[in-house]
Amino acid sequence: MIETITHLDALRATIAGWKRAGLRIGFVPTMGNLHAGHYSLVKLAREHADRVVSSVFVNPTQFRPNEDFTRYPRTPDADTSGLEAAGCDVLWLPEVEAMYPFGVALAANIHVPGVSAVLEGACRPGHFDGVCTVVTRLFNQVQPDVAAFGRKDYQQLAVIRQLVADLHVPIEILAGAIVRENDGLAMSSRNQYLLPDERATAPAILRILQAMRASAQAGVPRMQLETEAEAALRAAGFAPDYAALRDPDLHEPDDGQPGPRVALIAARLGKTRLIDNLEFDLDT
Repeated sequence: MIETITHLDALRATIAGWKRAGLRIGFVPTMGNLHAGHYSLVKLAREHADRVVSSVFVNPTQFRPNEDFTRYPRTPDADTSGLEAAGCDVLWLPEVEAMYPFGVALAANIHVPGVSAVLEGACRPGHFDGVCTVVTRLFNQVQPDVAAFGRKDYQQLAVIRQLVADLHVPIEILAGAIVRENDGLAMSSRNQYLLPDERATAPAILRILQAMRASAQAGVPRMQLETEAEAALRAAGFAPDYAALRDPDLHEPDDGQPGPRVALIAARLGKTRLIDNLEFDLDT
């Protein structure tokens, strides 16, 4: 049976007992309203650990004033059942006061320069500061050996990897594959905001990512294929924030150079903002 813990001293006591027994600890941080993508991360962590902790905390510091913090869906009962079925041992369910003991306004913040400033960082200033701040706190609370993050949030994964490397945090970061619906839409807690006609349109994001890949492999210059992808998004009914082709470290690649690439899209459909990405290689 999964154990739900709401107080930090109880969490630390449980983890200390595991560590005394020589057990390896895995961790999956979430904001709740969980789906198969989250549960796949729990299963991934279980492959690398003896015990798995998952947190559910809707973090106020990573939402901008005009974003959906108050209406972000909270589904604690369903989350608990799903985590248990996925093999999670402990659900860490902290209150805001436990996460930010001096209040959000006086919280120490973590900023990761460079990789956090582009794409999502440019569209949502301060977002990654909030992510890094809460993840650092969660790492300190749980003290895991491994932590699993999904590839759907590609830039977040890159930011967390840089954070861990820069601060010498002794945690191995695992990257979980994107989990998709049958029609190709990347699973997201925000998908439930989509109206029926919007939900029918949403899988076009993957098709446009695939077209970006095909264009890159055909030698189309990066700026041209990005312009064409944004136009395709608008034609499908989206309001794009960006359609970008990048190196794995999110730098702008030189045209014609072989190697790994990632195509990334962020776009609004109605009131819902969707993100997705597609990794691929350019042959020599």
